[in-house]
Amino acid sequence: MKYFFYDHLEFRYEPFPIGLARPVMDDGLYNELVDNYPPIERFRFMPKLGKKYTLSERFNKADYDAVIQTNPVWKDFHGWIKSDDFIIDVLTALKARNIDLGYDLTQPARQRLGRLVKDIAGGVISPRSARLRARFEFSMLPADEGHIKPHTDSPAKIVTLVISMLRDGEWSPAFGGGTDVNRPRDITRVFNELNEQREFEDMEVLDTYEFTPNQAVIFIRTFNSWHSVRPMTGTGSSSMRKTLTINIERRL
Repeated sequence: MKYFFYDHLEFRYEPFPIGLARPVMDDGLYNELVDNYPPIERFRFMPKLGKKYTLSERFNKADYDAVIQTNPVWKDFHGWIKSDDFIIDVLTALKARNIDLGYDLTQPARQRLGRLVKDIAGGVISPRSARLRARFEFSMLPADEGHIKPHTDSPAKIVTLVISMLRDGEWSPAFGGGTDVNRPRDITRVFNELNEQREFEDMEVLDTYEFTPNQAVIFIRTFNSWHSVRPMTGTGSSSMRKTLTINIERRL
């Protein structure tokens, strides 16, 4: 089963490629995923990242696995995210928009392995031989001052998709919650290959992708892919900014 479609995907290319696909899913399927989103009791609070709760393969794995294995909707979704077909679909959509990352998962695994061996022998690992994998996490940010500080993502990541998980009318736009495209005010801080976090006041906001239902914010991880979610303004609200964050990354 194919979950996402990219017919409406449009990018901006400066200072790094970032775009929006909306709608990204069939409404019926989207609503089924939203209805089965895990409760906050299964999440772990992650203060080092800002004011954020997460449930993933890496954090609170037992509860994550329980959600995937006991819920047919998420079990099927997880299987698709872990497939080469998902990664190929994303790379194909990017290439059609002049973003060719150089990876080719359509070649037979044995041929890719042979290229990897040759590259290792030559002391260079290139996209043509690299292996990719995908994973996703459930993420929540409280409307009451929830945030994610400016960062560029870890060097292993290639592409990130942030999928909104909310019903129509569930979120007040007045709270904020959009994904900001940032540029450091100090030009010497633009290069951030190792994913150092910065403060909000260090950044100029170039663009904001609002938090709305059934959309995917998709961006390429680069040395300057600075992005963030500024502190939200829903003081006293119990609302949560719920998302799926899907990462395509290199693996050794």
